[in-house]
Amino acid sequence: MPLWKRLTNALEFVKFSHTVFALPFALMAMLTAAHGLPSPRVLILILVCMASARTAAMAFNRLADWEWDKLNPRTANRSRLITRASAQGLCVASLAIFVAASAGLNRLCLFLAPVAIVLVLGYSLLKRFTSFAHAGLGVALAAAPMGAWVAVRGDFTSPAPWVLATGVLCWVFGFDLIYATLDVEFDRKAGLFSFPSRYGVQASLRLASALHAVAWGLFLGFGLAAGLGKPYWFGLGIAAVGLVFEQRLSRSEDTGRINVAFFQVNALVGLVLLVGTALSIY
Repeated sequence: MPLWKRLTNALEFVKFSHTVFALPFALMAMLTAAHGLPSPRVLILILVCMASARTAAMAFNRLADWEWDKLNPRTANRSRLITRASAQGLCVASLAIFVAASAGLNRLCLFLAPVAIVLVLGYSLLKRFTSFAHAGLGVALAAAPMGAWVAVRGDFTSPAPWVLATGVLCWVFGFDLIYATLDVEFDRKAGLFSFPSRYGVQASLRLASALHAVAWGLFLGFGLAAGLGKPYWFGLGIAAVGLVFEQRLSRSEDTGRINVAFFQVNALVGLVLLVGTALSIY
């Protein structure tokens, strides 16, 4: 198989395009903590940490769900993209890169690297034990803005990153509930825990709506705590429209519309908040 095809398969295997979910919030925290751009070295190391941690998390997720994914028609193609041994190597290599990049940032980042690893890997195992595994994914992605803040400041005493991280947790928890409605029947047959398979689709969508309302309020609180200006408030308004639109799409039984709600709308939310943050600071 040509090298470019192997690389393309590996990127598809870990859904590298989904990095757009956590990355904007990490960059928002970074810009706010630095009152602009940090040094090129810090910027590059933050990006390396983000990419490597997420790649390790997704590779571990695929390995943990390898046999189940082969049985689920929606995910059956994943195990055909790369071999299991390659996935294991990708996970280990990504973790090593993450630790090395953390060490290059500052001592606190290195000290917290094992905690971050537990968070980003651990959520993949939660569906075996609890219907609230979706909250675990929220916690994992919420680590991104906290990590970026620590990378710049070397501490996390300010309330701003905590508010932003909590907003990310609620936002991710909500949209993962929506996405999980696609696998309700399979999860029930496989004996996997998920909120939709246990409590039903309608209860999941109601909880997702409440979580997104709370998330929007926390993003508002972040803007206040960080002292951001009019561009951020404009972006926050667009984000509100996007979240409402996502809830409307999620109530359709059309898989394509739910995928739009999951990927495109959520990518827009993160992007407009990042642009609003950057314009406010500059």
